[in-house]
Amino acid sequence: MFRRRSFLPAICGVLMLSLPNPVWSNQKREPTPNFLFIMSDDHTSQAVSAYGGRLARVCPTPNIDRIAREGMLFRNCFVTNSICTPSRSAIMTGKYSHMNGVYKFTAMDQSQPTLPKLMRKAGYHTALVGKYHLHSNPVGLDYWSVLPGQGRYHDPEFIEMGDQSPTGWVRDGKRTAYRGHSSDVIAGKALDYLKNRRPKDKPFMFFCHFKAPHDTWEYARRYGDFLEDVEIPEPPNLLDDYQGRSDALKKTLQYIGSDWGNHTNFRRETKHLEGQTRRKMQYQLYMKKYLRCVKGVDDNVGRILDYLDESGLAENTIVMYTGDQGFFLGEHGLYDKRFMYEEALRMPFLVRWPGRITPGSTSDGMILNVDFAPTILDAAGAGPHPAIQGRSFVPLLEGKAPGDWRKSMYYRYYYSHFKTEPHFGVRTHEHKLVYFDRIDQWELYDLKRDPLEMNNIYDDPGHKDVVKKLQRELGRLQNELGDDPGDVGNNPRLGDLAPKAP
Repeated sequence: MFRRRSFLPAICGVLMLSLPNPVWSNQKREPTPNFLFIMSDDHTSQAVSAYGGRLARVCPTPNIDRIAREGMLFRNCFVTNSICTPSRSAIMTGKYSHMNGVYKFTAMDQSQPTLPKLMRKAGYHTALVGKYHLHSNPVGLDYWSVLPGQGRYHDPEFIEMGDQSPTGWVRDGKRTAYRGHSSDVIAGKALDYLKNRRPKDKPFMFFCHFKAPHDTWEYARRYGDFLEDVEIPEPPNLLDDYQGRSDALKKTLQYIGSDWGNHTNFRRETKHLEGQTRRKMQYQLYMKKYLRCVKGVDDNVGRILDYLDESGLAENTIVMYTGDQGFFLGEHGLYDKRFMYEEALRMPFLVRWPGRITPGSTSDGMILNVDFAPTILDAAGAGPHPAIQGRSFVPLLEGKAPGDWRKSMYYRYYYSHFKTEPHFGVRTHEHKLVYFDRIDQWELYDLKRDPLEMNNIYDDPGHKDVVKKLQRELGRLQNELGDDPGDVGNNPRLGDLAPKAP
């Protein structure tokens, strides 16, 4: 077990030493770029055809792929806590969960520095439409229109700026209903902002956040026949028996066919089947619903990109596309996220920056969701903020790999539901070490020889030196980032704008 340590010096070190300039500045380069940050909920890299996975042929994503074709694709973009609200908080603050106060599904403390606030200070018009999921009323945005909580797929309701509740909770605001599917409505709102709502004399920082393809995967009706007669390729470990792994995989309720939430068991459609045959059919039904939602997102991304071209905005707009974390599409027999296995850990990240990024380029540099905020600030010409823990990867975008760029990353998931065990760990380019702290069990994977993470080699005598090295690195990262292993995330910091629910 890891011991509790004093983290004050480490925190100070992070705040003062990890940034090239600890003084906030507002110096800009010319021309000042616009930013369009598109994020979909639970859209994983396996379902982006630019990554060339098993689904690329059956469900291509040509519009999202276009961002990579005209820009850069990152192959090693990772989330620091693979669930929705914590990842969104990390993106907005540039800080890990234990530092921004959002460990699980609690409200974000809006009194802390955030990307919208800092971009507005740098002279940008800031806006967000779509899925927000930070629970406390938006702050730092000049315009917003957000779904309350998860929001509805069909005929969604939005909380409009000006209709927020004085309680500070988004869910308490006045709701306005819109006809149509959420992906279409959100894209329509995005186009309305770009055409009509943004001031033409200021650069914009615009967040467009789709609800899809979050469960329960309610696709637009026009996609009902899409993939109808297609057999979706299975992952090689769909029927993983979890032998040799920790007890965490055996305890979780994230497996396809689970009765948790009735998301993937499809009782009526598969009641005549049993065993592996039933599991395979459940996978097919799940994947078709998921991919139909992905198809809707891709088509709507195309609408937005087309407008950028038609309006002339494309020339000076940095476009970024990502999901809020990875997602299991049957790998290890799972759905959802949370686990530190590759499919949930890895985020898609594609970025287009005309004139600065070589079209069609890729990067193997290890970037994290806490890096998004400092990268955007850097590209905008604004200096780094001292509270941010992430690091700008603008040099990677320009094809330059700094000699001191990270070679390892720290991950931590706090217990919430699905009976998925809490854990933390370290990933390098070669190995991954995971510690399930509540059950005191370890897993180690050789990512080069075992990319599917099927062979836990933690107890292999031949890997004792690797274990020791990675445990030292894990401890170093915890100290450097100021994370106490004994902090299990039960004391979130909500802030003044998120009072306790009555």
